[in-house]
Amino acid sequence: MPPIDPLTTEPLLRSSSSETAPLSKSASLVQTTLTISGMTCGSCVSAIETNLKKVPGVESISVALLTEQAVIIHEEEQASVYSIIDHIDLCGFDATLMSSHPFVNPKKETPGKTDTIHLNTDSSPKLLEISFKVDGMTCASCSSSIETQIKKLPGVHLVSVALMAGRCKIRCDAKSWTADALRSEIEDLGFDAEVLSVVDLNPSLSSLSKSPQVSLMAENRSQLIIMGISNTQGAQDLEDSIAKMHGVLSCQIQFNNGSYTMILNHIRSIVPLRAIVDHISLLGYDPLIGSENSATNSIQLQSLARTKEVASWRRACRSAAFFAVPVFFLQMFVPMFPKSNLIKRFCDSSIIFPGWYLGDFLCLFLSLPVQFGVGRRFYRPAWKSLRHGTATMDVLVVIGTSSAFVFSLLSLLVAPYFISSRSVPSTYHPTIFFDTCTMLITFVTLGRYLENLAKGQTSAALSKLLSLCPPSATLYLDPPDCTQERKLPTELIEVGDILKIIPGDKIPADGTVVSGESSIDESMVTGEAMPVSKGVGDQVIGGTVNGFGTFNMLVSRAGSDTALSQIVKLVEEAQTSKAPIQAFADTVAGYFVPTVLALGLLTFVGWMVISHTSIIDYIPPLRRLFLTSTAQDGNGGGKFMTCLKLCISVIVVACPCALGLSTPTAVMVGTGIGAQNGILIKGAGPLEAANTIDKIILDKTGTLTTAQLEVASIRWAPHLNGGISGNEHDKAKKQVLMALTATESRSEHPLAKAVAKFGLKSLGWLAVPSTVQVSGFESFTGAGVRCGVKLPSDEGESAHELAVGNFKFISGGQGTPEMTTEATESTPSRLLDPSMKRLEVEHEDQGHTCIFVEFDGRLACMIALADLLKPEAQQAVEAFRKMGMSVIMVTGDHRRTALAIASQVGIPPQDVYASVSPEGKRLIVEQMKEEHIDSSSPRDRQPNAKAKRPCRVAMVGDGINDSPALACADLGIAMCSGTDIAMEAADIILMKSNLLDVVSAIDLSRRVFRQIRLNFLWASVYNLIGIPLAMGFFLPWGIHLHPMMAGACMAFSSVSVVCSSLTLRFWTKPMIALRPDEEFVRAGPLIELRTCLRRQLSGLGARNPFKSLGPVFLSPIRAILARSRHARSGSSAYYSPVLDTDVENEELLPMTAV
Repeated sequence: MPPIDPLTTEPLLRSSSSETAPLSKSASLVQTTLTISGMTCGSCVSAIETNLKKVPGVESISVALLTEQAVIIHEEEQASVYSIIDHIDLCGFDATLMSSHPFVNPKKETPGKTDTIHLNTDSSPKLLEISFKVDGMTCASCSSSIETQIKKLPGVHLVSVALMAGRCKIRCDAKSWTADALRSEIEDLGFDAEVLSVVDLNPSLSSLSKSPQVSLMAENRSQLIIMGISNTQGAQDLEDSIAKMHGVLSCQIQFNNGSYTMILNHIRSIVPLRAIVDHISLLGYDPLIGSENSATNSIQLQSLARTKEVASWRRACRSAAFFAVPVFFLQMFVPMFPKSNLIKRFCDSSIIFPGWYLGDFLCLFLSLPVQFGVGRRFYRPAWKSLRHGTATMDVLVVIGTSSAFVFSLLSLLVAPYFISSRSVPSTYHPTIFFDTCTMLITFVTLGRYLENLAKGQTSAALSKLLSLCPPSATLYLDPPDCTQERKLPTELIEVGDILKIIPGDKIPADGTVVSGESSIDESMVTGEAMPVSKGVGDQVIGGTVNGFGTFNMLVSRAGSDTALSQIVKLVEEAQTSKAPIQAFADTVAGYFVPTVLALGLLTFVGWMVISHTSIIDYIPPLRRLFLTSTAQDGNGGGKFMTCLKLCISVIVVACPCALGLSTPTAVMVGTGIGAQNGILIKGAGPLEAANTIDKIILDKTGTLTTAQLEVASIRWAPHLNGGISGNEHDKAKKQVLMALTATESRSEHPLAKAVAKFGLKSLGWLAVPSTVQVSGFESFTGAGVRCGVKLPSDEGESAHELAVGNFKFISGGQGTPEMTTEATESTPSRLLDPSMKRLEVEHEDQGHTCIFVEFDGRLACMIALADLLKPEAQQAVEAFRKMGMSVIMVTGDHRRTALAIASQVGIPPQDVYASVSPEGKRLIVEQMKEEHIDSSSPRDRQPNAKAKRPCRVAMVGDGINDSPALACADLGIAMCSGTDIAMEAADIILMKSNLLDVVSAIDLSRRVFRQIRLNFLWASVYNLIGIPLAMGFFLPWGIHLHPMMAGACMAFSSVSVVCSSLTLRFWTKPMIALRPDEEFVRAGPLIELRTCLRRQLSGLGARNPFKSLGPVFLSPIRAILARSRHARSGSSAYYSPVLDTDVENEELLPMTAV
């Protein structure tokens, strides 16, 4: 294969005719993934597959009902993507393009040509995914209007809007749309939009860089602000100079806002950003890191805290209140003043024409800035949404306030005409309510201000994560001497740098301690409460806080590759995702505003009809309301005004915001709280899935056990079981051990690592020497490995065959036996003698894992490895049962080993699956998902045996070989350690390898889902009560809702939902998920307080009862203070006033004593 030039993709695309000829047909095939909505059953799937198979050019189609996705392999020339979508639309379903790329059939690859990558970019449409920041969305109607209108545009395939995060992602054709054009379309709908990123979804250099072969060619985009450029010629010269640097793909300098900004694309492994910055400095300019390179920049933090929105709505609220309060005073209180009052006489003074009063015009002039100044922020988006055929909350506000303003204005203007025509008395005072429109806008702006203030708190956890990365770091310029230091921005740190960390520093990147030691506070990243001691060779995580020690670290991950950056990205994606239950709110929002407008019109017409009938004469409250207002008006306008007020109340009180905010606010707070506790939830879907889990499957190694295997014993075969005097037996043993160590060093499996570690220590090696060569390495998943090994000998080199694996693998000879769910004890073995078989049984009964080594066709030895059970495993299994879940254990180990572990944690033998391969784990998950159980959970009081539903399964693993099962389960939970959080198959990732965190994760998910339901209940009850009340259903009893009160209720309804979601911030881990020491930290002082009181009160003497009162109150206080002091010092002992001594945590009173 020709060498790859990082500045061009030509070697990747170039191929000879002889190479491409056999693949001409497959090269023109395209694999397209579509999302299909509207499918309800297998008949829908069958209809789509049947119709598409008839389309010429469609090679194959696979439709998944549950995931609502279809994978189609077709020829682009005969069956284009758009024609396929049209055929699906004709079937009655909605199809959306997810991805389309050239199809590569691995079964048809030409031998020897696997190094060449063939791309056919012309056969697939070029797609862009553009992300926007959208301001101005207040409710689900706003987000729904954006999705609806943008989806109508030709060439747009996918639109996803996140209300709470204010984000919008659009997937479109590159030929049809640009980022600026789509931004204009969004702004045309009445919202402010800003382009955040543009991603090319087609195969290119950037996409190829994800593969291991070309991972070093990853393209990086950087932005620098250049100070010191005086003219455009200097900018051009600098641009040319940077563009000539090896590894720089493109460079562009722009002049914006009085400064020059350089935007460049470069291959970081060839030319790091620090080298570019140094080069610019040598040219005499001062480069500053731009916002695109900083994960903690103030712009993103301000966006999360909604600083701009809060300040804007605060100003609007103050401006509205400044004018609205005087209007409210003039119209509500001045009429109640006596006629002799100076203010009363001033307001009742006529001007120009009879019927025009100074007070009314003063209210008019004070209302204009509110209605058309502050209210302008409602009029613009309302007009744009109506122009596109949608309706948002702004439409309701505009219609309600405009109705009140227009009616008052018309009533004021026609008053002189009524007086001159003598249809009303000369003392007629026009009916106006400018106070209604002004106070409505004031209440709405106040509600929006409080709502954004509360929304800013929902992302407080993510803001804290963004603030963890320090702005600068100390770099050693002369490693390994480490004498010259330099301060530099965190964004310029590269892999391989040696950094100095002093006491109190935040660690700027992931890495390994190379010298020194300290204790690290990892609470904000992993949730670990106590500081963790770190020494040479230990990993440290970026964003954590150093204690009192000083150490040097070698950077292993920097920039966007650090664990902290991955956590932030994962949390951001989770908070912008939609839960399935959110579809209900989106559906309601689409019909909400038109329905409310119809109800308002119905209210006005209905009460106008009723008010002009004799019905009101028989209902005193109605008679007082309508006839009194008519008598005061003198022209029959009182009834009209009353009906109009009822109509306005209906329009204003209805609020889709509360319904639309129910899910995203709870998801945002819940995922943030989870991240703070080391629980990373990948979206809103897992939160809903965790609420109905029936069975939880636990992997053994790494989940129930520590996965820190150690060789417990090694038993040599009889022909190698000799002395240690240097005879042939010892020489043969050494050869076996050398071959075994070299082979197992190539594997990442925990068993292999333990054996390799034992071999290196036994042989006295620091690493496998180059004289030991391994060839023909074959790995059989779940069984073992087989290879050839060349070892040094007196004659030069000697070649040997080695096989390492379990009993079935070795006893099966040259073939690999088929894996089953349970080992067959009677399987004949040509290699195992009875004594070794008995020894294997003994070890497996103790929970040990036994592997066998075959050397040159003969059994060489049996190695027993011990894997310690996690101390919290039994407690976690019991907690799962208390939460209503059945516990299953699966493992690839022998059944005896599995049963030994299961018996220790309390899992019955019938729920243990042993000798299971990774694919077998997936099949077990699928089998359990096909089971049907009672629709009522064990927690329900009255189970309904007739109602059945599919069983919902959760899978917990360490992510090493459990990916198929994790992806197949309804809820996949992966436990990782430190920096390894890139687990695509899992739905929930735990930053600590603590099984009790699984309990906490499920409890948090259930708590969030309960909060979502509570929010929906509150929002629904509010509208179901508020709308009938505003419509006048309770008028016969004299109860109605004034428009101003309706506006106040509407404003605070959404605020109440956000505040309700903020109660999730008080979530703490349940008691069943706490270790004994953590239980005492939470409840220990209460135990001591009660015990001290009992001890001291029981010792009160009858002769002088006041003598012991001092210890009664002082001892508990002394105990609590002592505990706090010992907790800060990190000591496991504490002072007990009961025993008057220091005791260890193991001697504490049990929690049942509380």
